[in-house]
Amino acid sequence: MAQTVKWSQESLDDIDSIAEYIARDSIYHAQNVVEKLFELGDSLLDQPEVGRMVPELNDPNVLERFIYSYRLIYEITTKEIHILGVIHGKRLLESVDRFEL
Repeated sequence: MAQTVKWSQESLDDIDSIAEYIARDSIYHAQNVVEKLFELGDSLLDQPEVGRMVPELNDPNVLERFIYSYRLIYEITTKEIHILGVIHGKRLLESVDRFEL
C-alpha cells in the first residue's frame, strides 16, 4: 500500500494555472478550488483505488478523481501515490504533451 502522496511539479503548475484563471472572477472561489484539490490528493492515502482508470491510458495503476470540473490524475505505486496532473474535465489527455499515449 502506498505510504505518501507526491505532487509532481506539473500537477502543481496545473493548480497554479487553474487558480489564476478562476481568480480573474473570484479570489475566494480560486482559493476554495485549490484547497479542495489538495484535500482530494491527500485523501487518496485512505482509499487510492476509489478512482476510475483513466480511459485514454488504459493503465490500471493510473486513476483519476473528479473535483468540480477538474480531473486529478494519479499513479499508484507500492511506495507512493504520484499526482501526475490536474486538467479540466473536458480536456482529453491527447492534448497534454506530458502524457504519453
